[in-house]
Amino acid sequence: MARRRGWDGRPPASDEEASERIVSAAVELIAETGTGVSIADVAASLGVIRQTVYRYFPTAEALMHAAAIATVDGFLDRLAENVRGITDPAEAMVEGVMFTLEEVTRTPQIRVMLSGPQAAATSVNVASDEGQAFGMRMITRFDVDWGKYGYDESALRELVEFTLRTMVSFFVAPNEPGRSREELRRFLRRWLGGAILAQPPGGRQ
Repeated sequence: MARRRGWDGRPPASDEEASERIVSAAVELIAETGTGVSIADVAASLGVIRQTVYRYFPTAEALMHAAAIATVDGFLDRLAENVRGITDPAEAMVEGVMFTLEEVTRTPQIRVMLSGPQAAATSVNVASDEGQAFGMRMITRFDVDWGKYGYDESALRELVEFTLRTMVSFFVAPNEPGRSREELRRFLRRWLGGAILAQPPGGRQ
């Protein structure tokens, strides 16, 4: 069998193109496997050696982050459309969480961003700068006047962390098969929604 030629016989014309093709390969592999992939996996899919990938991404974590970022804008656009017109903070957040939990089955790159490169409970990174930035981009897409409900930037960041941790718990221990979609919505509305509305209108005490 002939040895596969690197880059499918089409070497990139620039470092930027090489980086983009590496990220695209990672995105495709994550979509196929539903979890994080290694530098070796990505290199093999491109027909290059690992050192070639390492030249652009020094760690698997850096590459997985780049792959997640490459899919974030489309996800956020879909999220914004899903929660459009909802001005109640509890309702907006519940619908946002419901949408995200369902979307990660179709866009595993988002799960990788929220739960770490191997999407494992041992590598949760929701409190990282990347996780927080992702969460803030999510929450600011809502049609909610957060200030009206007592949320300044500091409180919003805490809410983001709390909500992301809630979502990751569902990745680790998925929703019970016998619980319907509407039952899950009621569960989230009661507990997550209740916590959100408990914020004093004037801010934290």
